[in-house]
Amino acid sequence: MARPHGRKIRQQVKELLKNPDRQTALDRLAQIPDPQLKGHLFFFFYNRNELIRFRSVTAMGHLGFRMGENHMEKARDLMRRLMWNLNDESGGIGWGSAEAMGEILSRHPGLAAEFDSIMFSFLDPEANFIDNPQLQQGILWGIGTYAQAAPDRISAYRASLIVPFMDDKDPVKKAYATRALNHAGRLDPDTLSEDLLADQTKIWMYTGWTFETARICDLIRETTKQRNAR
Repeated sequence: MARPHGRKIRQQVKELLKNPDRQTALDRLAQIPDPQLKGHLFFFFYNRNELIRFRSVTAMGHLGFRMGENHMEKARDLMRRLMWNLNDESGGIGWGSAEAMGEILSRHPGLAAEFDSIMFSFLDPEANFIDNPQLQQGILWGIGTYAQAAPDRISAYRASLIVPFMDDKDPVKKAYATRALNHAGRLDPDTLSEDLLADQTKIWMYTGWTFETARICDLIRETTKQRNAR
């Protein structure tokens, strides 16, 4: 049974994750001792409210950065726990773990240098491929977030692991793959099928603290505009 003060802090974390002001929420979450905050954020990875889940991922990204700056070995332990959660042997399903890995890698180059290869191995059939469709969504979202911060780290080979998801039947994976390749500068609209270019399927895309509607064709069109502006 959780101790009363533990329940109180968990409720405090939940209320902060509901706060529409991103910076205020993150600043106040940072005032909670890291070990306590870490445990509560992991708890909210499994919340039924998708916005709460994603915001806990964002908060974990900031926590991972702070740990990397102040206690690198503790930050490595956090990364290992996220990886373990995605392992079949963990006995659970690692909701939020891949997304949190992407957030942390996008914020801390030192941790990225050590762990980004693991992130991509989850898409590699010859390595640590994860075939759970929902976890694949999280991996693609995490990689897209990382690619936005470090496009130079997305080699042609790494991009090739993302490309097959452009033809996935799941529109979320298709959109997340498009986003990742776009951020990496590896999306060439001239090579895409007419069906993909005209795909008007809408999904909810988490953008850092809120959700926005996105269509596949608009994500591709954004790439075309950026390329023509260069």
